[in-house]
Amino acid sequence: MNIIIIGATSGIGKAIYEFYATKDNLIAIVGRRTHLLEKLRQNNPSHTITATADITDLSETEKSLDYLCREIPQIDLAIVCSGTGDINKSLDYSKERPTIETNITGWTFVVDQLYRKFEKQGYGHLVAISSVGGLRGEPNAPAYSASKAYQINYMESLRKKAFKNGGQIIVTDIRPGLADTAMAKGEGLFWVMPVEKVARQICKAISRQKSKAYITRRWHLLAIIIKNMPFAWYKRI
Repeated sequence: MNIIIIGATSGIGKAIYEFYATKDNLIAIVGRRTHLLEKLRQNNPSHTITATADITDLSETEKSLDYLCREIPQIDLAIVCSGTGDINKSLDYSKERPTIETNITGWTFVVDQLYRKFEKQGYGHLVAISSVGGLRGEPNAPAYSASKAYQINYMESLRKKAFKNGGQIIVTDIRPGLADTAMAKGEGLFWVMPVEKVARQICKAISRQKSKAYITRRWHLLAIIIKNMPFAWYKRI
């Protein structure tokens, strides 16, 4: 299988790469830090292609995607893992801006590029890592929760678009809870999951071509409660 992973140098993206790298796939990986990309490539040089790009730099990202698409003309699976967020109780815009530029502007550019690639070749599986955090607004990290809500709705839009166009493109929205990565911030964290376990369950959901999946599965129950909780109750927790 030919795979592109956007945001593969750390966290969930790196763990997903390591899972697929053991399965004899050809994998193209994109990230901001060249030295980390090269470190991953050295572990599997014959089956890994790298390209450096920060998705907030749209020109750089376009060049990297074009290069990878030339190197791998037919792509079966594309996974978008890039994301950021910060605790921002004071509503300091300097903290919100990187989240908006990464999780909305850059993310949208990448997702659109990959979807159009699949349209052109007539098939493909597009996966994005959103978050349980996008289900409701969170005052400690408003840009993060809002940006993840944007991603959830955008992926649903693409899933509907794919259905109306014949269903040749599969669109999967992966919604993790808390994973043991640098993104897990704040006090009172619970159900923090080992990133390797998260990656295994994500790859299992991808193999089953699910439209959406909560990772790990226990978060699905909590998601149902959170989504349906009246705001009069939600605002108190």
